[in-house]
Amino acid sequence: MNAKMDEENLVYLFKAISTLETPEECRRFFEDLCTIPELNAMSRRLMVAKLLSENTVYSEIVAKTSASTATISRVNRSLNYTSCDGYSLVFDRLKALDSEEKE
Repeated sequence: MNAKMDEENLVYLFKAISTLETPEECRRFFEDLCTIPELNAMSRRLMVAKLLSENTVYSEIVAKTSASTATISRVNRSLNYTSCDGYSLVFDRLKALDSEEKE
């Protein structure tokens, strides 16, 4: 596949994801789209990012997630050295959602 096709595929994927409205819809879609190991890897990376953003030390992250130190380092680079801020965006929204649910 060429780069243009990859970009079109990614845009279509992101549009599809943005139509999902509930965690249950997301679960159903991602279980169709991904293998169990792929879902486990993505969810592990997200948890690693959450723990890193809470200043958890690597050894504790390994114990809690079973992620390799290489994975933790890659996620840490994404958190600290990219301009996407995707993790921050999601964590901020999850905090706001948690606050709303507690009220």
